Amino acid sequence: MLGTFTYCNPTKIIFGNDALDHLGGELAKYGKNVLLVYGGGSIKKNGIYEKVLSVLKAAGKEVYEDGGVMPNPTVEKLYEGCERAKAANADLILAVGGGSVCDYAKAVSVSAYCKDDPWQKYYIRFEEPDCKIIPVGCVLTMVGTGSEMNGGSVITNYAEKLKIGHVFGEQVFPKFSVLNPEFTFTLPKYQMIAGIYDIMSHILEQYFSGSDDNTSDYLSEGLLRSLIHSADIAVKNPLDYEARSNIMWTATWALNTLIAKGKTTDWEVHMLGQAVGAHTNATHGMTLSAVSMAYYRYIFNYGISKFSRYAINVWGVTAEGKTEKEIAEEGLLRMETWMKDLGLTMRLKDLGVTAKMLPDIAKSTLVMDGGYRVLDRADILAVLKASL
Repeated sequence: MLGTFTYCNPTKIIFGNDALDHLGGELAKYGKNVLLVYGGGSIKKNGIYEKVLSVLKAAGKEVYEDGGVMPNPTVEKLYEGCERAKAANADLILAVGGGSVCDYAKAVSVSAYCKDDPWQKYYIRFEEPDCKIIPVGCVLTMVGTGSEMNGGSVITNYAEKLKIGHVFGEQVFPKFSVLNPEFTFTLPKYQMIAGIYDIMSHILEQYFSGSDDNTSDYLSEGLLRSLIHSADIAVKNPLDYEARSNIMWTATWALNTLIAKGKTTDWEVHMLGQAVGAHTNATHGMTLSAVSMAYYRYIFNYGISKFSRYAINVWGVTAEGKTEKEIAEEGLLRMETWMKDLGLTMRLKDLGVTAKMLPDIAKSTLVMDGGYRVLDRADILAVLKASL
């Protein structure tokens, strides 16, 4: 392990089927004004809204609401949230929902008192906050993004055809997150498997880089094996608590910054997926699954040893009598077969993308370094064409 790093994760996790019982204790640490942030209203249908509201009232909080957060939160919604947070004089933003709601809450937390345009400051210039930050807490109802234990926040600007994530420092991490696996049971299958692939992609994008013997890679392999095993169970029985709890916990560890320590990372799949999302408003996890196989087959020869290791340690490919390339190719084929069996979207055309759209999507794709090959615009277009 050759990298040097500093590690701190300040988020308190409350996990289990009684997790909400402990929310009141966390609320007591903050002032009386709470901005309750949630999505399209599913939490009102499944009863979670009433449960959370009951805890807030019992804690003596003044509750202000900011509902209607969309799956790909927009810059316009961010501006609206800033006004709501200031009008409420919010002492705490409580996000109840999935990763988009948590991302949005963090964006509001650093933007409400920002003197500049937050889109320009945080998502174009990638500057850090220098204003008052409103604390955030999360009650998770959908897993995948890991937003409950990191500083990431993705916002979409459809006018500019850009979907950009800013990874803020530890001061923006949620102060606490309530994780009850049972809150994910009512999620439609499409959303569940999209979240599962988002988790897998997070791990892979930290795993496929570097060549040193790195503890983080061993952790990633264990997380991947756990995810694959539990996903197979959950797809057949979505109410299997053990499987859903393992998926929820894996999602958190997949992107709470731990497995990135000591190494470089390759986030190009996310950049491709986010560009597709900016042009289609497609479900995030499905944009990733649609481009992943084409991307990894495009670059695997440049990191052949790691791809071979992945095939053996994650997918159980036997190495005897095979070249590293043959091993790596078999691993990718097993991954692709598993993805199809899970029900993931494998082609961009199934998300509404047309060949005519590809040059514009390529222009919207941010180019990242840190991986086995840094793509240029021609490479990005080639990957998108292979994904179509």
